[in-house]
Amino acid sequence: MGIESEAMRIAKGAARGAGRGASEPVAAAATPQLTPLADYLTAVLRGLRPLPPLDLEITQAHGNVLAENVAAPAPVPAFDQAAVDGYAARFDDVADAKQNRPVRLNVVGDLVASSWRPVRLTPGTCFSVAAGAPLPAAADVVIPAETTDQGMAAVEIYQAPKRGHGLRRAGEELTARSNIARAGTYITPPMVALLAATGVGHVVVRPSPRVVIIATGDELIDVGRASQPGQVVDANSHALTAAAAEAGAHAYRVGICDDDPEGLRGLLDDQMLRADLIITTGGSGNGPGDMVRRVLTRLDQHRGAVTFTDLSVYPCTRMGYGSIGGSIGNGGVPIVCLPGDPGSAIIGFEALARPVIQVLAGADPIFRPSVRAHLLETVSSPAGMREFRPACVAERRGGGYTVAPLAGGPYTLSGMSDANGLMVLGERVISAAAGSTVDVLLLDRRR
Repeated sequence: MGIESEAMRIAKGAARGAGRGASEPVAAAATPQLTPLADYLTAVLRGLRPLPPLDLEITQAHGNVLAENVAAPAPVPAFDQAAVDGYAARFDDVADAKQNRPVRLNVVGDLVASSWRPVRLTPGTCFSVAAGAPLPAAADVVIPAETTDQGMAAVEIYQAPKRGHGLRRAGEELTARSNIARAGTYITPPMVALLAATGVGHVVVRPSPRVVIIATGDELIDVGRASQPGQVVDANSHALTAAAAEAGAHAYRVGICDDDPEGLRGLLDDQMLRADLIITTGGSGNGPGDMVRRVLTRLDQHRGAVTFTDLSVYPCTRMGYGSIGGSIGNGGVPIVCLPGDPGSAIIGFEALARPVIQVLAGADPIFRPSVRAHLLETVSSPAGMREFRPACVAERRGGGYTVAPLAGGPYTLSGMSDANGLMVLGERVISAAAGSTVDVLLLDRRR
């Protein structure tokens, strides 16, 4: 699915808010002067390209996104092999085995995983085999050791399994040249094992984006100090660094930048050398102390361009996006400017910064999965705004999902920390009754 259709899906479709259900939501007129999230995301993401690919050894590639489809150079398994410990035999020799009338076979050899000489069964014989051992020719069943007397020179078999039991045929799992994984997929530990098993030692991946996080504001103080009037503990840079790392980025927390225009310009110039994306928090409004917006909107054309947009998104109405050091694609580094309120910054990260990271990483899909869920209590929402509200979503025993909003909304960090989903209420929704259905973005904390 293309970026534009993905953006429309997340902002109009999967994020369309309360909708069809037993109780319809109360609707209000849209607010035309605010930019819809779908249009904004489409414009932002369309201008981005994934980072240039790298060839990496498969262990080092873990956590990155594949830039190319990977085909298996060899089948899995590579040869017929035993899947369990037991005795490799011909099914016709053991088909009549019963507890009161066992079948007796001569054990003509032992095979282990490191055995390499080809051998063949003759009627009335079997091989003792370990799991993973190559099968002798003509063997079409492996009898588990526990259904025998576990004899060494000869063995009595008390139960006949089905033909084909206890063995894996060459290419049963994957045939040669079959597709192992597609481009856009994150490389997980099981995938590393699969790549290794098929003989793939290197893969072409997109590097994990390097994301720098900067918190701005004269009022900010470091964690570990108690807040006083006029002071606010910097929670944002810590939270956004963790969020960027969770999204698969190499995240670097720069820390606090005071409301000093020259200091901010110098810091941004320094960080451009180490960043594929810069995220700032704070200073994005129209107030007298909102230094970030004033500095970034006055960049000359050679230093980039950043635009601050009023969005129909609650609670992070205004966000900034653009580039510094040049235009994107010509040496410029993308920059996302989020609000200073911690809850708004986290929601803004989910709505804008996280999709940007996923595009740079070459991931597919770039948005979190969503579900339709039955609302457990009546909620209201600001008119003309698409609200992202922290919520607890759960699967119902009979199928489907339920969702309950958490107390305090995005302004209560304790509620944000308990959320496993973001309930989305559309711009036209001012009230959604208990029992109606809403869309919920699932916050998978592992990615």
